[in-house]
Amino acid sequence: MVGISCRAVAIAGMALGLTAFAASADPLVISNWDGYLAPDAIKQFNEATGNSAELVLHATNEEIMGKLIAAKGKGYDVVFVSSPFAEVLHNLGLAEELDHSKLPNLKNLYPEATTLAHDKGNTFSVPYTWGTTGLCYRSDLTPAPTSWNDLLKPTDALKGKTTMLATDRWLLAAGFLSEGYSVNETDKAKLQQTRDLLIAAKKTLLAYDDTTFYSKLVSGEAQLVQAWDGWCNYGITENPQIKYVIPKEGSDLWVDTMVILKASEHKDAAYAFINSMLDGKTHRWAAENILYKVPNKAAMEGLDPALLQKYPNMTMTSAELLKHEQLRDVGAAQRDYSRTVSEIMAAN
Repeated sequence: MVGISCRAVAIAGMALGLTAFAASADPLVISNWDGYLAPDAIKQFNEATGNSAELVLHATNEEIMGKLIAAKGKGYDVVFVSSPFAEVLHNLGLAEELDHSKLPNLKNLYPEATTLAHDKGNTFSVPYTWGTTGLCYRSDLTPAPTSWNDLLKPTDALKGKTTMLATDRWLLAAGFLSEGYSVNETDKAKLQQTRDLLIAAKKTLLAYDDTTFYSKLVSGEAQLVQAWDGWCNYGITENPQIKYVIPKEGSDLWVDTMVILKASEHKDAAYAFINSMLDGKTHRWAAENILYKVPNKAAMEGLDPALLQKYPNMTMTSAELLKHEQLRDVGAAQRDYSRTVSEIMAAN
């Protein structure tokens, strides 16, 4: 989904349970966001399998997608991307059709994680983390927000003290939800209406901010921000007066996934790696450290109750998550999205 600053609360030991296989002369290449794997995950995988896997980092979905599309997937074996981008890889014929017999730990997923709209049955992607996008705020400085319009049409007291995500899909999603539209809206008139709303909102913002908005809340520079739930938790870690709420108009259900590239020359190792990530203890690391929910029943049931008490948004059930609409590949309309966001960013 986004680059992550690792919050190392504790590092769970890995229980890979892997069957070693012949190492390849070329390394298994895994591309992921920074801090999205346990620091020793690759080392332990290599020791357990005799492989020489290496991790390369990408900052954004757009960055890795540009490389994958240009090279037709060559040079990579496993990539972590958000679900709309996994869907694009599938639609372009770059994603491997998954052989579930090589992923026995799929059994650890919640049933709901096998019914996700972008890939029912997990035919080309495996969910790694999931959550919602909502409003994160300082409860000691501003009243609890209830609507996206509390952010988009702030009170005078909040003007200059709010931030929004700059990433195309999430920026537009806030506007779409405020207007009562789908987060995958493609009607040009509705898109223009949302553009105008977001341009008006821009004049009241402190900043567009995808990475440090929780720090702005901690310092008090911002009082209300658009946030992914896990990133709001980073702020809660430092100040318990920071709270997270899903507006009454709803949220998107974001899902970060693991995809094997069809061009991979190390498919057995790629399957083994993903299967290791689905081990309950391994996957639990993500919830404990990234502070995102994971779609792994065995992992979530192993969490310390104190963690869930400290971060209430992590207690949202799988069924509750699926009530929200997933961001999807919007096909040719992506050009309209990109142009609209460019117009918003260029507006005075």
